Amino acid sequence: MFLGWTLVALAFSPDPGFGLPSVRKMVVVYWMLLIVYSSIRTIAEAKWLVLAWIGVGTITAGRGLVQYAADVAGARAAHTDFYHFYIADRIRGFMSHWMTFSGQELFILLLVASFLLFAPDIKRWRGLWVPCAAVVGIALVLSDTRSVWIAALVAGFYLLWEWRKWAAIAMPVVLGLGLLIAPAAVQERARSLNQPRGQLDSNTHRKIVWRTGWQMIKAHPIVGVGPEEIRKKAVFDAYLPADIHYPLPEGNYQHLHNIYIHYAAECGVPAALFLTAALLIPLLDFRRALATLSPGRSDRRFLLQAAIASIIGTMVAGIMEKNLGDTEVLTMFLAIMCLGYRAAQRPVSVTG
Repeated sequence: MFLGWTLVALAFSPDPGFGLPSVRKMVVVYWMLLIVYSSIRTIAEAKWLVLAWIGVGTITAGRGLVQYAADVAGARAAHTDFYHFYIADRIRGFMSHWMTFSGQELFILLLVASFLLFAPDIKRWRGLWVPCAAVVGIALVLSDTRSVWIAALVAGFYLLWEWRKWAAIAMPVVLGLGLLIAPAAVQERARSLNQPRGQLDSNTHRKIVWRTGWQMIKAHPIVGVGPEEIRKKAVFDAYLPADIHYPLPEGNYQHLHNIYIHYAAECGVPAALFLTAALLIPLLDFRRALATLSPGRSDRRFLLQAAIASIIGTMVAGIMEKNLGDTEVLTMFLAIMCLGYRAAQRPVSVTG
């Protein structure tokens, strides 16, 4: 329904040709749902795919740590403040942007955490996957991507609550102690959640794009301004609130940094509602599937919990970023959803 309404919005768009990338994404990226669900036929195959992801994700995170060390050395050589030196061009692993890197590494962290907390026979794997979790977790912290930090905290709290409630309750204390010993740049980034930093103030930047998006929604509540139209500066400026003037704070103004506001503004309120439903329905399906499992660890449990945590992380991060608009992040998210639905089914043979 979300994809269908996007086509409806495209039909009413003032420039349908400009919105064709949305159609290409449907044709290419959303095939991942059919490919993964058709290819991964057993729980064992799903498990090995997750373990392969964790391995590749750890290598990518390791590259990010090397990049961070190089940035520290670069700031020292330039005799400049590290926060300003680093914040505009952060670690990205093998990806083209730090948001893509952080979005994918969030999934990796949730996958490995779910594996450690809920998979069976974990003792023989712990010596390998605990270091992987540590490398990925440190890379996410050093990425300074606040939306992913918050998403990881909320989704991580869910996993710990499902595992041992005392661990979830202790989580804020551990995080507080960790922040005390964190690098100064990380502490400063955490403080920036409520303390603006001039032209680098992404808080004000987000408020501006959210308010502009609300103007678009009020003007075009049913079919929006048209797929991809927000990328046009003239379109964005046309809906900029009257009390906001140039120059604007630094930031990307080609999307609205919130999947709910963005898709409502771009394709209409129905599209945002369909997208939200498309996130909530699998979450409920996976929770129902969990209720049918026998108590104790199992591969089905770890896959279901990983899928639920990934949905929670995606929905939370989506409040502050257009994460599902990133092809690499969206592709991985769709694949994880397929694994969740494979685990939600009763195990079948490859030929069954």
